[in-house]
Amino acid sequence: MAYLAPTEFVTKMIDAGESKIFMSTRDTLIRAYMAGAILALAAAFAITVNVQTGQPLVGAMLFPVGFILLYLLGFDLLTGVFTLCPLALIDKRPGVTIGGILRNWGLVFVGNFAGALTVAIIMAIIWTFGFTEAPNAVAQKIGTIGEGRTVGYAAHGAAGMLTLFLRGVLCNWMVSTGVVGAMVCTNVTGKVVTMWMPIMVFFYMGFEHSIVNMFLFPSGLMLGGNFSIYDYMVWNEIPTVLGNLVGGIAFVGLTLYSTHVRTAPKRNAA
Repeated sequence: MAYLAPTEFVTKMIDAGESKIFMSTRDTLIRAYMAGAILALAAAFAITVNVQTGQPLVGAMLFPVGFILLYLLGFDLLTGVFTLCPLALIDKRPGVTIGGILRNWGLVFVGNFAGALTVAIIMAIIWTFGFTEAPNAVAQKIGTIGEGRTVGYAAHGAAGMLTLFLRGVLCNWMVSTGVVGAMVCTNVTGKVVTMWMPIMVFFYMGFEHSIVNMFLFPSGLMLGGNFSIYDYMVWNEIPTVLGNLVGGIAFVGLTLYSTHVRTAPKRNAA
């Protein structure tokens, strides 16, 4: 497996963040839309496998296929740009501003949401024959997930909100580790192997991923889930986005940058 040294792949992370900030609006939206759509299809696939086999681990083992595919095609998820773009600002790349980062994050959020929502509508039609039949077993499962991960958190009040936020933090710790893992390797086999494990961990452990949820919860609402748009936004999407932001920056971007680029002075020998 061809491998880059830590200082090399962290520099690559900074370059990637800078590139995304200066990307055109059209390309940013297209890449984000496709990323959201592909990840939504992967989630639909994994949940279908879970329901049909009764083995959540099987679905978790297969879900990373979608993430790997969208990464290799050069598409962007909000979770990834949360980690990469701030590094270009911290490294003082010319022309990089907080406004530029926020612009990128806003466009990627819109693109991811549009892609995930498109797949949610298509799958809801497929699972119900155009809303003429009752939701099948897979669709009922998605409705149950939506209820449990909105009103289920709300039932625990502040403790539920803390749990939700921390699941978002852990999710992007794992997802961004997958993004970085792909940058460590210089061949496709290496990229696939290093991305697989952290993505499987986040899905199996039920951590909260803001883009996967852009598919699950609108789907759940269309398929009769007993929760509202307010429940989805307040008791899932917004706290999950914030948790993903903290997890990506704090546990992946800043830690790698501070120890491999801005290293501390060496200790003097006694």
